[in-house]
Amino acid sequence: MIDLEKTLYDLCIPMTDHPQALSVKTMASSDDREILLYVYADDKDIARLIGRRGSIASALRSMMSAAARKMHKRVLVKFEAY
Repeated sequence: MIDLEKTLYDLCIPMTDHPQALSVKTMASSDDREILLYVYADDKDIARLIGRRGSIASALRSMMSAAARKMHKRVLVKFEAY
C-alpha cells in the first residue's frame, strides 16, 4: 500500500523555504474511489508549489495520480496557505 500523504510531502519538501510549516493531510471524501489531499504551507511556499499558471501543481497532481492508479483511486490535491 502506498502512503500518498508521505509521497506528496516528500515531493513538496525540496521546493519550500520553510519546511517546518509544510504539512499534508488526507480529508474525507463523499466518494469511496476518491482521495482528497490538502497541502498546507506558508504563503510564499504555496505560490512556489502552484507555480506559474499552475504548472508545478499540475505536475504534482499527475505524479500523485500515477501513484494512486494501482489502488484504483482518484486523487485530488488542493493547496492552502496558512
